[in-house]
Amino acid sequence: MKKNVLCLALASLGVASTWAVEPAKINWSKVPETNITLFYPGQSSYEWLRSAGHEGAGRQVQRGDACVACHDEPGGEKDMGDKLVKAGPLEPTPVAGKNGHVDLKVQAAFDDKNAYLRFQWKTANAFPGSEHQYLRFDGHEWKVYGYPKLDKVVQEGQQPGIYEDRMSVMIDDGKVPAFAKQGCWLTCHDGQRDMPKQFTKEEVAANPLLTAIKKSDVRKYLPDTRTDPSDWKTGKSVEDIAKIKAAGGFLDLIQWRAHRSHAVGMADDGYVLEWRLGDAGKDPFGGNADAKTHEPKFMWDEKKVGYKSITADQLRKADHFLIREQNAVPFDPKAGWKEGDLIPDYVLSREDAKGSAADNNAIASWKDGQWTVVMIRPLGLGNDDDKALKSGGVYNVGFAVHDDNITTRGHFVSYVRTLGLGAKGVKVDIDAVKLP
Repeated sequence: MKKNVLCLALASLGVASTWAVEPAKINWSKVPETNITLFYPGQSSYEWLRSAGHEGAGRQVQRGDACVACHDEPGGEKDMGDKLVKAGPLEPTPVAGKNGHVDLKVQAAFDDKNAYLRFQWKTANAFPGSEHQYLRFDGHEWKVYGYPKLDKVVQEGQQPGIYEDRMSVMIDDGKVPAFAKQGCWLTCHDGQRDMPKQFTKEEVAANPLLTAIKKSDVRKYLPDTRTDPSDWKTGKSVEDIAKIKAAGGFLDLIQWRAHRSHAVGMADDGYVLEWRLGDAGKDPFGGNADAKTHEPKFMWDEKKVGYKSITADQLRKADHFLIREQNAVPFDPKAGWKEGDLIPDYVLSREDAKGSAADNNAIASWKDGQWTVVMIRPLGLGNDDDKALKSGGVYNVGFAVHDDNITTRGHFVSYVRTLGLGAKGVKVDIDAVKLP
């Protein structure tokens, strides 16, 4: 990926970034808006949708009917999300005070080089969710501090809820069976993290597919990668899955992260096939904990930012990004650490981001309780782990927002929409405007 160094400051970040990608000269006030309500899905997995528990609709889903064939009433997403977010059959561990839906404004444009997807939504909190987990010194050693709100340690009050906001887009070019009708529910299964019948470490260690691809847990996957689509343990061979990928039978997954990609002007690039995988190359973020000592690898450069660490009372009062090229220095274990000192558990780097994983850029800001995120996706990508967007193309897309310090099923999701890049004679939900 070509990296433009334009010396544009990201003032909203509190850091002087030299890697910000120049925004296209787009007058967004003249680009049509599509308003979409995203709702809280709880544990409504692929398996649940096909079961008798799905209020009599299991058979319709099994035969391939679209979700919106039944869920087409105005305001239905709002009502459903507000119901599912509460304690019930699909939410065994509700998060106190969590909203059940989010209204998302979507706009799209493209030129000869890129597609531009603009998203706006109100956050649940009166601050941007740009914090992520930390490493905390307890007086003797460094331990992880802060977890997503669905985690038991947060619900029991042992840890604070700390997690970044995210904006995600799944893209299908028509090659993933049933995605156009049933969307992201193809990827969410029993056995995954925070889902019914969650995996055990022993089950993962004994699974041939996960062992072969060197994974230690269960995440999103597509039904075609299993001999039994409803059983994550029945993985097909690595060779068979490679054939599915070569035929384009995977979903592109773009994720903008308010902590791990925002500060360096990027959105990470991945895909869903037999697991939720990253594209080839390197993401703009990496773990900051040393695998052997558990100490941080980097700390803040006190000469540049005025501190080498922060404390819990400083959280959410400023931006706290640790950027290797900009405000970080190697960790000094003899720097006089005190109990309660915090250093980010992730270190960011624009320069280290490489390959297909570094295709996507993003411009974002938080103001008056609202995120505005513009994802910038190059057209015509030729990588074998990307969906190549092109002028005239039509794509099935699904959107998700992570808000209020949460991850996994705690996000908000949309039904499938269609995105057209100047498609003629085709009715689409989101019609991207061609720029001069």
